[in-house]
Amino acid sequence: MQVFDRDLVRRRRDRAASGIAENDFLLREAAVRLTDRLLDVTRDFPMALDLGCHTGQIAQALGSSPKIVTLIQSDFSPGMAKLARRTTGRATIIADEEMLPIADGALDLVLSNLSLHWVNDLPGTLAQIRCSLKPDGLFLATMFGGETLRELRTALLEAEAETTGGVAPRVSPFTDVRDAGNLLTRAGFALPVVDADTITVTYGDMFKLMGDLRAMAETNAVLERRKIPTRRETFLRAAEIYREHFSDSRGRLTATFQVLTLTAWAPHASQQKPLRPGSATARLADVLKTQEVELGDTTGLPKDKKSR
Repeated sequence: MQVFDRDLVRRRRDRAASGIAENDFLLREAAVRLTDRLLDVTRDFPMALDLGCHTGQIAQALGSSPKIVTLIQSDFSPGMAKLARRTTGRATIIADEEMLPIADGALDLVLSNLSLHWVNDLPGTLAQIRCSLKPDGLFLATMFGGETLRELRTALLEAEAETTGGVAPRVSPFTDVRDAGNLLTRAGFALPVVDADTITVTYGDMFKLMGDLRAMAETNAVLERRKIPTRRETFLRAAEIYREHFSDSRGRLTATFQVLTLTAWAPHASQQKPLRPGSATARLADVLKTQEVELGDTTGLPKDKKSR
């Protein structure tokens, strides 16, 4: 399935690379949160890959941590990869997330920070990541979730419907928590966990938000996007709708960024396994210190719960 124009995403990253240091606050914040998760893992990782490294925010967040011996950075934008190498001094390659040039079982750890939401074949990419890991290797990533930019999406769709009589995709689609977990399982990972954090940013107006997205190379790259220039009146009406519905007590506009954190392991015999159904040796009612009620029997329930 082809959802995104990957060539357009690459060109936008190339253009944004030189000035992204002034607008990479989301990348830096997500990188700090991701590396904090990594530091909680009580083991070291001799060989690691930062997949979709942008300009090296993961390496900068890690600093001189001894947890990773060798960190290789990769990005499918030559401009980003060149700047990441110059900024961090670490080995960097140009590589497409959808076609990883990594041998099977070569890595102990794969990190990815706010990059995988631009991948068309996410199931295939996750399967390649799993194959690149050694048994019991760790995959740890962040990506934007489905609630990201919901305010901007609503304002643009309503404004376009009012001013043109039709709508086209204005904000790229994002994966939700449940789908992300299912994709990890489908790719063959063990012990998958997905959780979501919300980062709320405030702006003086909608156009400053759109400017920041452009500076981070995070503007719409959906193949089915409208190819003709948007009417000025559509943007002005969208700005009005945004302010009417999504401003705070100070009159500033709120912008939601939902960040999913994906944690999963390459399968290994030493990992914990779920118990066989029916193999429990203790009653759950005893553990919870409550009364066990047979299925369909309401005699032991309080009256206010019998009709529920």
